[in-house]
Amino acid sequence: MSVDTARAHMVKEQIRPQQVTDPKILEIFSRVPREDFVPAEYQSLAFAEIFIPLPHQQWMLSPALEGKILQALEIQPTDKILEIGTGSGYFTALLAHLSQHVYSVDYFEDLIDDAAEKFRLHHIYNVTLSHGKGANGWSSHAPYQAIVITGSLPSLPDNFKQQLAIGGRLVGIIGTGNTMKLMKITRIDDKHWEEITLSETQIPRLLDIKEPSTFQF
Repeated sequence: MSVDTARAHMVKEQIRPQQVTDPKILEIFSRVPREDFVPAEYQSLAFAEIFIPLPHQQWMLSPALEGKILQALEIQPTDKILEIGTGSGYFTALLAHLSQHVYSVDYFEDLIDDAAEKFRLHHIYNVTLSHGKGANGWSSHAPYQAIVITGSLPSLPDNFKQQLAIGGRLVGIIGTGNTMKLMKITRIDDKHWEEITLSETQIPRLLDIKEPSTFQF
C-alpha cells in the first residue's frame, strides 16, 4: 500500500467514522504528511489508530482523537491558538494550516527543536514554539480564540479559562482514572463559560501534574 493510499484510508476508516465531517479538516489530514512527523522506528505505524510513542515517554495522539479535537475547536482562519504539548509537531502542523497563528509550548527542548526543523522543511511559518511548563496555561500571547491541551488534567485550572477570548473554545481531556472525558469549554462572556462533554477517553497526563488525593476520613 502506498503512503497516499494509507493516508486516504486513515481519513476514510478512522477519522470520518468519528463524525468528523468538516471538509477543511478532512482535507488537511489528507494533505499534511503524518509519516514525516512519526519517529523513524514507528514509520510502519504512521497511519495506525494507536498512540505512537515519542521520546521522554510522550505520545502522538491517535488520528481519530486528533480529528475529534480539531472539529470541536471550530478553528477559523483568523484564530490565534495555544497548544500545550508540541510533541511530534504533527498536530501543531494541522492547527497551523487551519489558523492564523499557533503558539505551542513543550517541556522538552529536543522535541521543540525537532518540530521546528520539520516546520522549516514543510514551509510552516505561522508557529511560535516555546520551552516551558504549560500546565497552568501560557499567558504571554493571551487571549486565544482556541486552546488545546494534548495531555490530560485531573481538573482544569482557572488560568486556562481566563486566557480564552470571548467566544473562544478550549478542548482537553479532563478527569482521573477511568473517568477522563474529552471536554469542550466555550467562553460566553467575562464571567461565564459553557462546558460540554464530547466523549470518554484516556490519554497520559501532562507533566508535573499532581494527582488529587484519594484519602478519605
